[in-house]
Amino acid sequence: MKQYGIIGHPLGHTMSPTLHNWGFKQHGINAIYEAWPTSPEDLPAFMEQYRREQVQGLSITIPHKQAIIPMLDRLTNRARAVGAVNTLFWENETLIGDNTDVAGVVNPIKSRNIAPESALILGAGGAARAAVAGCQELGVLAIGITNRTKSKAETIALDFGIEVVDWDLRHDLSPELLINSTPLGMSGDLELLSPWNATHLTEEMTIFDLVYNPLETVFLENGLQAGATTIQGIEMFLSQGLEQFRLWTGIALDSEGARNLLLEKLT
Repeated sequence: MKQYGIIGHPLGHTMSPTLHNWGFKQHGINAIYEAWPTSPEDLPAFMEQYRREQVQGLSITIPHKQAIIPMLDRLTNRARAVGAVNTLFWENETLIGDNTDVAGVVNPIKSRNIAPESALILGAGGAARAAVAGCQELGVLAIGITNRTKSKAETIALDFGIEVVDWDLRHDLSPELLINSTPLGMSGDLELLSPWNATHLTEEMTIFDLVYNPLETVFLENGLQAGATTIQGIEMFLSQGLEQFRLWTGIALDSEGARNLLLEKLT
């Protein structure tokens, strides 16, 4: 049986096993996808075991999306452009890092025929890098990034040639597209938190939360109340997951079937 999985710390209630194991079953593939919680200090040992056992594919989440790069043989062009990896696959004996998060950002926005001219990214981790790359791919003219730790935002801004916004001054802006890539609002201790004050949301905005559990975060609820267009994190998760499955198997999963599966699990 082929092995696939996801690593992160903490992993929490990841939906990746639900999606990929459903896909394997749908197409009669003899494979299993598991969650492997992996702390930063355990990452090198895990990767040694990964290579030794020739695990077929791996999803990468917080906090490993950049730390794992030196442990790989090669990056795809899009992973190199983003500077973060969320997917591993083998090409013969070569271990390759890719990034499907960009598709996860771009596809839900494109499908709604939204063409924002300005965007602000909240947070400065691996998902933020994908969000910036996605905005650039969409042709957004003015892109800013803000983070509590300003130096992390400055690094991304320098890499992508975008503007840094001081976290305490973020509400001075009114971007057409607002993307949350922080963990604020995520199921657990952070669930009641939002990275943006509700009084600074408007109906002209598109609010995209990359957090997908819970389905409706405080950030999204506030956006709805303000009359903004909202995009749930499940759309990002679904798009990047479908692209992962295609990379690993060459098969395009039924997107509507996959969406219904995930919504059933989250509601």
